[in-house]
Parts: sequence; structure tokens; C-alpha cells
Amino acid sequence: MSYTPFKHYTYNKVGRDFVVGDIHGMFYALEDLLKDLKFNPIIDRVFSVGDLIDRGPESSRILEFLDKPWFHAIMGNHEAMLIDSKHNEAMFRSWTTNNGGDWWLNVDDNEREVIRERVKQLPLAGEISTDSGTIGIVHADIPKGLSWSHFVQKVHTDEDLCDYILWSRNRYRHYQVTKKTERVDGIDLVVLGHTPVKEPIHVSNICYLDTGAAYRTRKTLGRLSILEIQPKLKLYQINTRKPRRPWLG
Repeated sequence: MSYTPFKHYTYNKVGRDFVVGDIHGMFYALEDLLKDLKFNPIIDRVFSVGDLIDRGPESSRILEFLDKPWFHAIMGNHEAMLIDSKHNEAMFRSWTTNNGGDWWLNVDDNEREVIRERVKQLPLAGEISTDSGTIGIVHADIPKGLSWSHFVQKVHTDEDLCDYILWSRNRYRHYQVTKKTERVDGIDLVVLGHTPVKEPIHVSNICYLDTGAAYRTRKTLGRLSILEIQPKLKLYQINTRKPRRPWLG
């Protein structure tokens, strides 16, 4: 199967669609939240903005979720670190020591290869057709002044852009100063993760959805946020600072 860095997801005629913020190994919290939402895995779908792994206690469940037909993820910078660390010793040390990748040390070599190969197939960005318009998903950032159609073209060939959308916080830093951001032309809404925020931020046609699910000791974070995008736009959250629910063991 050939790799494509951008994926279009068709309109869901029969069920609901959701975009979830950075999970960071908090898969049980996603399960709790979907249970609250009466999620139907036969007709509903979940789209992830990336950073499925690191920091939280269940990063090793990544394959379990990537195998679910209703779960669709793009790549985050933590998945990129997992890939790059194979041939970069400095990256391996930084990732496993300072960036939550210590769980990887307990994964055997065979499973490592399976996880790595699956992660390498994750697209860098995507878009979903909905009743509210076309919803784009990008992990970290999208450059100011770049229309969505040009972004989709460039993501196939521009390595600098690929790094930017995995790592940048330029747009968010500008928002912090000005409390506004430039609209991305040609798309109805772009959902971003990467930058932990106290509450999801919807400014112009940008939505920041990472509310620090794995930061359970920080009073302003410690929540997993999920945005329903089909058939309506509605935000839901779960507090990850609370004890794990009994029915999940």
C-alpha cells in the first residue's frame, strides 16, 4: 500500500463523527468519554489529531486503537519521534528520557517494528466532509497566508512544511498576543492539537483541542476533549484527574 500524507474522509450518512484532542496514552479516558456519548462503533467514527502516545499510562495500546475500523488518526510529533528515534540516538534519548517515551523501553523488538511500521503509514493531515462543511485536521499548526488547497498540494512535497505542521506553535503564540488569528481560506474549520490549553479555543476558523489529558497533576489541564463534527458541532470533555472508572478495571 503506497503512502499518502493527506487523506480525505467521506461524509458519514448514518452516524456521528468526532475529533479527539491529544490522547497521550490516556486511552481509557477516551473509552469512558465514548461510553458517556453512547458511541456506536458500527456507524460512528473518531478522528485523532495525533499524539496518541507518551506521558499517559496506556501508550502501548496504540496498535489496538489503530486496528479499530472506526478510529482514524493523523501523525503527531510524538509519533514522529518514535519513527526518527530508530536511527537517531540523540532523539531516542531525548524521547525516552524527557518526552514521555519511557514506555517504549518495555516493548519487545518485534512489537516495536509492528508499531513503527503502522505509525509510518499515518497521514500528516486530513479533511472530513460534514453537514457543517469541510473539517480539516492538522496536528500542530498551519502557516499563516497558506490556503487549504495550497496546503494540501504542498504537504505532498514540502519537507519543511511537514515539520512545521508537526512541531510549530507560531500561530498560537501570535494568538496569545493579539487574541486573534488569520483565517485559513478554503476550509470551514481546522482542528489542531499539540499545544495544551485550559479550554478549547475556537478563533476564526481554527480550533485548538488539546486540553492536556496526560497532565493530571496540573489544575488547569487534565482533561480529554472531543468535538462532535457530524451532524452538529458540539464539545464534550472528561476530567482525567479523577480515578479510573470501576467498570474498566
